[in-house]
Amino acid sequence: MKSRSLNDKLLQELAGQYGTPLYVYHTDIIRNRVEHLRGFDVIRYALKANTNLSLLKWIHSLGVKVDAVSAGEVYKAFKAGFVEDEIAFTTDLFDHPGLELLEHHDIHVNLGSPDMIEQYAAIRPGHDVTLRINPGFGHGHHRKVNTGGPDSKHGIWHEQLPSILKRTGDAGLKVTGIHMHIGSGSDFKHLSRVRAALSAAARIAADSVTTISTGGGLPIPYRPDEIPFDVEHFTNDWQETRTELQRTLGRSLVMEVEPGRYLVAEAGLLLTEVRGTKTSGNVDYILVDAGFDNLIRPAMYGAYHHISIVGRDDQPTRPQVVAGPLCESADVFTQGQGGVVEPRELPTARVGDLLCIHDVGAYAASMASNYNTRPVAAEVLVEGDAARLVRRRQTPDDLAAQEVELLE
Repeated sequence: MKSRSLNDKLLQELAGQYGTPLYVYHTDIIRNRVEHLRGFDVIRYALKANTNLSLLKWIHSLGVKVDAVSAGEVYKAFKAGFVEDEIAFTTDLFDHPGLELLEHHDIHVNLGSPDMIEQYAAIRPGHDVTLRINPGFGHGHHRKVNTGGPDSKHGIWHEQLPSILKRTGDAGLKVTGIHMHIGSGSDFKHLSRVRAALSAAARIAADSVTTISTGGGLPIPYRPDEIPFDVEHFTNDWQETRTELQRTLGRSLVMEVEPGRYLVAEAGLLLTEVRGTKTSGNVDYILVDAGFDNLIRPAMYGAYHHISIVGRDDQPTRPQVVAGPLCESADVFTQGQGGVVEPRELPTARVGDLLCIHDVGAYAASMASNYNTRPVAAEVLVEGDAARLVRRRQTPDDLAAQEVELLE
């Protein structure tokens, strides 16, 4: 079984050395995805996809900047070597830790709600800001990741932009950027709609805009038969839009893109060991030691992840359901939207086999939990032929380390 750039022998060695479940990331894929986006002036990695420090340091070495959505993400960015002017802080509200952070660090802010204007002006009078605009429509791979339209909490409603511009001016802030992000894992058709909407918003804010951000949401091919996203076409379209806007506004514009999933998803694997098999009625189950505490996307969104059995690609297959150890019926990796169990064609599994769940570099480790009091899995980074541990597995002591015992 070939898993992107990682071969069977290496995967078996890593599982033997570090145990399972185990996240494995390969840097070559990230470098390749960054190169695909060099047509943008600024590539700004969306930290929420994966905040492993070693991964962030490596991304930083490629000249990529970051988009953070919390004070914690900014802290991780600093730890990874990013400096203030390489970080954008995007949020729809200021919690107290966020405002306290901004009081002490000169980080560019992307405002997603009207009340943030005066709150920010009170601590950073006279500063430049970006406005995140909700264009009135959105699209993602699931309704829960749709970040545009009236059912989304994200962004400032597009029809309010003239009054918001006056409000920022009255507060002493200068709007230098316009940003739109309509959803995660969207498709080319819907992402292309953003061009006209962002252009219209930039023209309304014409006096001061110097940067346009196309947002993120670029999809990846989770299924083996999916056609990869046409990044070159996407980039060329946005370059045309930027050229038209520059002609209209009479000034040069910096064009940013904000990928998270696109940079890291395909670089990540989740290795898990088969610990049992059984049949319930006419359904055959493969029971593995990874659960939705390690990868929640199938349980949360009905998301598809390709699954293979290490070293068994050439063997006959039959329909089987892959499920984890958690005390939840939703702990199934082969399910569709609505929790419908969808058996997957896989070779007959045996106890001790190593399963590989693909494309987990985004929204797996970053959404991991200690549900059922299970330790967070270890993470390994592979650069070329060299593999190294970049996050150790939690220990039982770690699980209770932050709790305060009540004295009798």
